[in-house]
Amino acid sequence: MHLLVTGGTGFIGHALCTALAQGGHRVTVLTRDRGHASRRLPGVTAIEAPEQVDAVDAVVNLAGEPLAAGRWTARRKQAFRESRIGTTRRLYDWIARLPEAQRPRCLVSGSAVGYYGDRGDTVLSEDASRGSDFSAQLCRDWESAALDLATLGPRVSLLRTGIVLARDGGSLQRMLPPFRLGAGGPFGDGRHWMSWIHCDDLVALIVWLLDRGGEGAYNGTAPAPVTNAEFARTLGEAVHRPTLLRLPAVALRLGFGEMADLLLVSQRVIPQRAVQEGFRFRYPELRQALAAILPRP
Repeated sequence: MHLLVTGGTGFIGHALCTALAQGGHRVTVLTRDRGHASRRLPGVTAIEAPEQVDAVDAVVNLAGEPLAAGRWTARRKQAFRESRIGTTRRLYDWIARLPEAQRPRCLVSGSAVGYYGDRGDTVLSEDASRGSDFSAQLCRDWESAALDLATLGPRVSLLRTGIVLARDGGSLQRMLPPFRLGAGGPFGDGRHWMSWIHCDDLVALIVWLLDRGGEGAYNGTAPAPVTNAEFARTLGEAVHRPTLLRLPAVALRLGFGEMADLLLVSQRVIPQRAVQEGFRFRYPELRQALAAILPRP
């Protein structure tokens, strides 16, 4: 299968492209920096415009400026939108110009559990309503732009991803240094829910969606979300350190502004649709996921 991937040099995209190439698929990455992409993903073709690729069988749309890279200024918020919605619209324009016989058969397009907003203890499956904060609006507009592509023929699956856990990137990489020093602990009161997924399971879910997914949204989270306090305690046990230090919510909001919502909102998300349709998680529980990621002392 020939796949076009946007966001292929990012944390999740790199893992996906590597797995696809190792699985014998032909992978083309849409990127702003072909040299960087070629160095980071040897054996993968890098292009700067979709018109530079032959017909592809499927598209995986993961492009997006990282939300956790700094305070959310008006300029950064616009960059978040352009990198997600703008890229998706450019894909629409490209596919619309292709003869129908050459159009991809499916699109897996990124989104996030931020779609649901701050929901307390409510269990959130894919049919839950949307939130109203900036992250929820961003996800809504991103998903809407992706669903427009369905009018051109491709089957569109939306992937609402939670916190992705891996050794070499993402949130866990940033958490590990203080936790290994014994300086880790819950955020705020620790009662808010965290929806997470092992990176290997997320990659497997994307591949599964390419092959067997249906139209509409799928939650890209493990079946067992945990509270922030439980997450901190389990991570502390995994690195054999205490987790007695609590970071007050007010300190997070003073330090990070609106971006602190990523650390404090409560989203108890379950992957109901993927499980019902037959996807099986390799790491359904947090303890086993962390044991697979973190080397034993």
